[in-house]
This record gives sequence, C-alpha cells and structure tokens, in this order.
Amino acid sequence: MAVLIPVYAYYYGPANFLYFCDVALLLTLAGIWLDNRLLVSMCAVGILAPQILWLVDFFAQFAGMPITGVTGYMFDSTKPLFLRGLSLFHGWLPLLLLYLVWRNGYDRRALKAWTVLAWLVILVCYFFMPGPRPDPGNAAVNINYVHGFSDTAAQTWMHPLLWVAMMMVVLPVVLFIPPHFALLRWKGKA
Repeated sequence: MAVLIPVYAYYYGPANFLYFCDVALLLTLAGIWLDNRLLVSMCAVGILAPQILWLVDFFAQFAGMPITGVTGYMFDSTKPLFLRGLSLFHGWLPLLLLYLVWRNGYDRRALKAWTVLAWLVILVCYFFMPGPRPDPGNAAVNINYVHGFSDTAAQTWMHPLLWVAMMMVVLPVVLFIPPHFALLRWKGKA
C-alpha cells in the first residue's frame, strides 16, 4: 500500500480511490490494522463477486477471448508494466479477504454497511466526479459505471438518474446479497 497509493495517486489522481475495488483495498488495510471484522466483512461482501468476474475476464483476456473487456487495461502496452502489475491486487485481494473471514468470522452487519457505503460512493461519483469522455487517457472517469458501461460515452438507454437508481438496487441484489448469504452460512457471527 505504501507503493500503490502514491503511484495510483500520481498516475490516476485521487478520484481513482473511489472505485469500489480501491475502497475495499483501503478498508481491508484498515480492517487488518485495527483487527476489525466488520471492515473486512464489508469488503468481502462488496467485492468478492466483482473481483471473481475480474479474474475470469483477466484469464480470458490472457487467452485472447475477453468476456467483458474490463481487464483490457492490463494488456495495454501504452501503460507502464509496473502500474499494471500493481493492479494485480484484484487477483489476490479476494483470497486475502476469504482468509481473513475464515480466521476472524463474518460480521452479519457487513451487507447493510457496505450497501450504504456503496450508495454514498455511487452518488458522489455521479454528482461530483467526471463522466465519460471521448479520450479519457489515465483519468478516472465514469467511476463505478455510474454513467453506463463505457468510459468514452454515457449510456442512452434510460434517463441518467434512473440508471443511478437502478444501480443502487441492482448492485446489492446481484453482487452483494449472494456473497453475504454464502459468507454468513460459512463463517457468520453475531
């Protein structure tokens, strides 16, 4: 983290730390440092599903068959190899979180806490962070897909605020609740 934070801040800017994966990385550090089961559980419930998708897409991209393209930047030779290497935390962070939950247990308050945090981050990203641009470069734009699935153009399927509202419902239902119940069953504690 002593290397990743300044390097990411330099290359991507401080807004980059609003991506859910980066929020989880920082909260995991705090959770380990403070021996706080709730912080670790929040990160586990919030990013296990998306990070598994990241890993699947990474290996598919490596094999020349990208699924979502979300890991395309990892194979972009215009970006420094060291910078791309730092992004490999997406691969080991879910494993670390599973280990920490296995060791300390899962805090059942994590789903509610992560959902509220995710909603706040979504609203901050939508109202205060840059939207998609034709040529975003290394800038953190369309953070957490609050304007659609492209960094170069906003979605046009529905009203932008309806898109954000949909995200605030769909993300918990599709990405947060399934890991919550799996972790609760596996290592749940009061």
